[in-house]
Amino acid sequence: MGAGNAGDEKSEKRVGFDRDEDGHSSGSDDEYQKPVEVTFDPGNPYRRKSSLPKGRVAKHRAAILASDSPEGSDVGQVDEKSWRSEIIKSPSQVDLLQADSEDELHSRLLTKKQLSEMAWGVRELSRRLSSMRIRFRVKTIFVLTKIHDPDLVLRTRDLVKWLLSYERDVDYTVYVGQNFRESKKFNAAGLVEELKQESVNAGNMRAEDSDETIARRLRYWDEDMCRNRPHMFDFIITLGGDGTVLYVSWLFQRIVPPVLSFSLGSLGFLTKFDFEEYKTILTNSFDQGVTVSLRLRFEGTIMRSQRRRQLVDGEESSSSQDDETRKPDLVEELIGEEREDEHTHKPDGTYEILNEIVVDRGPNPTMSYTEIFGDDEHFTSVLADGICVSTPTGSTAYNLAAGGSLCHPENPVMLVTSICAHTLSFRPIILPDTIVLRVGVPYDARTNSWASFDGRERLELWPGDYVTISASRYPFASVQAQGRRSEDWVNSISGKLGWNTRQKQKAYKEWDK
Repeated sequence: MGAGNAGDEKSEKRVGFDRDEDGHSSGSDDEYQKPVEVTFDPGNPYRRKSSLPKGRVAKHRAAILASDSPEGSDVGQVDEKSWRSEIIKSPSQVDLLQADSEDELHSRLLTKKQLSEMAWGVRELSRRLSSMRIRFRVKTIFVLTKIHDPDLVLRTRDLVKWLLSYERDVDYTVYVGQNFRESKKFNAAGLVEELKQESVNAGNMRAEDSDETIARRLRYWDEDMCRNRPHMFDFIITLGGDGTVLYVSWLFQRIVPPVLSFSLGSLGFLTKFDFEEYKTILTNSFDQGVTVSLRLRFEGTIMRSQRRRQLVDGEESSSSQDDETRKPDLVEELIGEEREDEHTHKPDGTYEILNEIVVDRGPNPTMSYTEIFGDDEHFTSVLADGICVSTPTGSTAYNLAAGGSLCHPENPVMLVTSICAHTLSFRPIILPDTIVLRVGVPYDARTNSWASFDGRERLELWPGDYVTISASRYPFASVQAQGRRSEDWVNSISGKLGWNTRQKQKAYKEWDK
């Protein structure tokens, strides 16, 4: 195929195959090696310009998978640029096809075999990234303990004392919560004194130097460190249940260090390690590395209607407000790209979540009325108590209670489940994580709705507002027991939820003659 066709079909993903004189596909080895032109759809994923953070709003261009970008072009983060550069270096070593159109469509020539290998390679890479064995130098450790559980204070003290002991090969710096600074049960001053005496008695430190040295290695974290300086921490240890792990995700809204969770809570879908073996587990993790599961998180952005604000501020005349033909319509506003000189909505906060985003009726006594959009398409209107959009990790939480499907955490999907829908036909649906969902409150809704993010930061949505939900670029790095990923998940839903649990059916027996 020639490069001249690229400009005529710039918005389609196309793979052409040569045919013989009778119009049938040829299956010979020669035909298998013939190049085909592959063009990737520039419209996916769809994202409205107003919902993009500042600095990422740029002229719509074709999605670049196999092309060099001009110097200074806006192609994303540094790691994204590096990834795209590596994709270019394919075994085919063919020249890229440049279209003459203004949109600069990019395509490439691949043989059918290379196309198949590329598809398989993407799946294999995804499989490997879902669970990686990593080994790195741990120096600074972040410890998070479940609150409102006094029994865990002494366990945290034992853990910190072991980490700070002179017997460790590395002088770890350990960060604990601010609430431990004044805790009488934790007794930070007494802990430092105990470590000092052990170190002096072992001959590792002079008495006059030990207090300052040990106290400098025991520090206290705050939320500002987690949000703005996550690179300070090499490793995270949690003592508690699933809620404690979710709090880690909430604290680290961007990069998340590897999280090793000890099971000291109630259910424990996310906590896989026994605290009684913490010395062996941590020693092996620091010396031999850890297996990390990169769990999908969602990025949720609150979008505020500018039209509603104008109506509230009185910027439009009363005659226009009374004119039925000129009333704003959320579906019309969100279908299609915004004009360059008009932004119907503006972002008002972005959150990274691990479990689910819920849009519900809040304190209102009546059901909510919302619209659901996927990319540039209106999906449906919903009359219900609310909508739950869950990650695979959150499929066993609110999604399960609302009647949604259970989903293995390694599936790259979005689970959409209604909450008490006023219809018999709203079945839960599972969508690919490549889609951009929007859940909005139409202008003619009787009541407002409320949005919550992992059960936190509950915000009111006024008519015309909506929430954008997409896959986050910042996954949650959860440390897993080596070689037991699927086994742990199936055992969790069986043991903790009683999945498919029933008495065994008796076998047939021969009658006695």
